[in-house]
Amino acid sequence: MALMPVSDALAAVLAGVEPLSEEMIALEDAFHRVLASDVAARRTQPPQAMSAMDGYAVRASDAAEVDAQLSVIGEVAAGRPFAATVGAGEAVRIFTGGVIPDGADAVVIQEDTVADGKRITIKEAAVAGRHIRRAGVDFSEGDVLLRTGTRLTERSLALAASMNHTCLPVRRRPKVAILATGDELVMPGSTPGPGQIVYSNGYAIHALARREGADTIDLGIAADTLEATTAGVRRARETGAEVLITTGGASVGDHDLVQQALKAEGISMSFWKIAMRPGKPMMHGHLGAMRVIGLPGNPVSSYVCAFLFMVPLIRALAGRRPIHHRRERAVLGSELGGNDVREDYLRARLEEHDDGTLVAVPVSNQDSSLLANLAAAQALLVRPPFAPKAEAGAPCEVLRLPA
Repeated sequence: MALMPVSDALAAVLAGVEPLSEEMIALEDAFHRVLASDVAARRTQPPQAMSAMDGYAVRASDAAEVDAQLSVIGEVAAGRPFAATVGAGEAVRIFTGGVIPDGADAVVIQEDTVADGKRITIKEAAVAGRHIRRAGVDFSEGDVLLRTGTRLTERSLALAASMNHTCLPVRRRPKVAILATGDELVMPGSTPGPGQIVYSNGYAIHALARREGADTIDLGIAADTLEATTAGVRRARETGAEVLITTGGASVGDHDLVQQALKAEGISMSFWKIAMRPGKPMMHGHLGAMRVIGLPGNPVSSYVCAFLFMVPLIRALAGRRPIHHRRERAVLGSELGGNDVREDYLRARLEEHDDGTLVAVPVSNQDSSLLANLAAAQALLVRPPFAPKAEAGAPCEVLRLPA
């Protein structure tokens, strides 16, 4: 099978993906969930004109001159409106959040008055509308303020509460099952034997999937046998996972059995091998309703492919908008040689100069097994196929990695 361009591979991963079903959840449980439909305000905020400052509610025409004197006829506090009307020559003591009483059309802040018993003297002329939050200045009943596809932040939840919602319609969380393969893998805390390595890929993949709002299912490590690998694939189907992520076993060696196991289970393969570096031996297909991404075993390749392909898939299943990573413009911090047929995703550090210029500095060694360099990177520097040699300072594009 020929190498597939990255853009075509991503299109294949996302082809036919529909957002998962809707469910209603309590506001306190909705953080970072994705809205399944638009949400409109159930009330107007503020519902009435309110004072933005502590001071006196007055008729602007009565307080238009410095040294004007007014009689204080009452008081308004938040939640305790004044029942009467402010007439000529009158004022009402008012506190922030208090409802503007009938007849008043301005607030004079307390610092601009001198109080003497039940009378005040104006020291700063009033202006109609000053220091008043008009009714609906924030939003009005029926305003659609939260849109379908929004991932809810803490600010979104505050807004939804103010709009008088106790529950919100969200998409169900995608279930992502993760299966590692390889006799050489041992768990952290173990003492590796000859030829063995400590398993690390799954920790990054689980965290990345959860960061995007998925529920993850750990299927453990399958031995390098067709039976063990097939059993792991079957367990993924039994859990009802929408996505199966495998790590390792995606290449062409005698012990790379993932593709065999998937085919034995009836997978419909859409591609195997991508024109990218790192991550060439990546697979994708469908096993019934379950989508399968076979990641390479090298830890950097595994993470980069998960970031580029698994993340947009999870976002699409969750109904999130937008689903694609945003590319940013930067300049190279060092010289780069010409590229070949594969699209490069170089691990890079980012520096921001005083003038706002973003500089991408590739890490010194781009070997796909080096986790220390991956952990130190803040971005992937994207180099298109057949890109010519580029000098330091040349323009480039980067994808920021999660912080």
